[in-house]
Amino acid sequence: MKIKCKTIERIRAASVMTVAMFAITSGAVNAALPDPGVLLTRGDTALVVTDPQNDFLSPKGVAWGVVGESVTENNTVENLEKLFKAAKKNKLPVFVSPHYYYPHDHQWKHEGALEVLMHKIGMFDRKSPLSTNGFKGSGADWLKRYKPYINDGKTVVTSPHKVYGPETNDLVLQLRKQGINKIVLAGMSSNLCTESHLRELTEQGFEVQVVSDATAGAKLPGMDSYKASLVNFRMIASALRDTKTTVKQMNNIK
Repeated sequence: MKIKCKTIERIRAASVMTVAMFAITSGAVNAALPDPGVLLTRGDTALVVTDPQNDFLSPKGVAWGVVGESVTENNTVENLEKLFKAAKKNKLPVFVSPHYYYPHDHQWKHEGALEVLMHKIGMFDRKSPLSTNGFKGSGADWLKRYKPYINDGKTVVTSPHKVYGPETNDLVLQLRKQGINKIVLAGMSSNLCTESHLRELTEQGFEVQVVSDATAGAKLPGMDSYKASLVNFRMIASALRDTKTTVKQMNNIK
């Protein structure tokens, strides 16, 4: 009887959690959960994009099999381009935080589950930190449609982050050096690099607005990482907005 009661309690707890996650992601509890918002202002606001690279966003990329469905559903590729275009049009600084792996990174002695997977499939691999041989058109390269925005001589491309967050690269330094304290955050993938960047940038004192449909996550058996990331975005970020709303904010920036 005790075992049966415990089982019932577990089922009830799981049901409550499921309802709570649905409520947060669907906006049903917006009235109860504060929504601080971010007022985008010229001079201290920037667009930060994580991993706008072929291995995540191209059907030929090595991760497409697990992220492609979410990327397609969210219209992620097109939405990222809309953000790049709006930022450039309105003279907002753009920062790209890429993911690269060099031969010495494959010698790590311990790794998390997704690190093991990424290394195994050769995701974001480059031949050397001092060479671009084989880089053009590779999985580590930018999606072709983004190159005019990233390679315009004005976009800041930081050193690569090595796991998921910007603790291992110079993104925060580059943002501080340009007087940035408000960030529009987008890119791949939602519950790994994007969420890790959100957490660290928030800890560093930045106001962060995440663009909900300019990112995407993996869909694996029994797991939808994008939906899970939306819950954390809503609780951690100062604002969670879609691309249409964010572009309108950029176009109305003062």
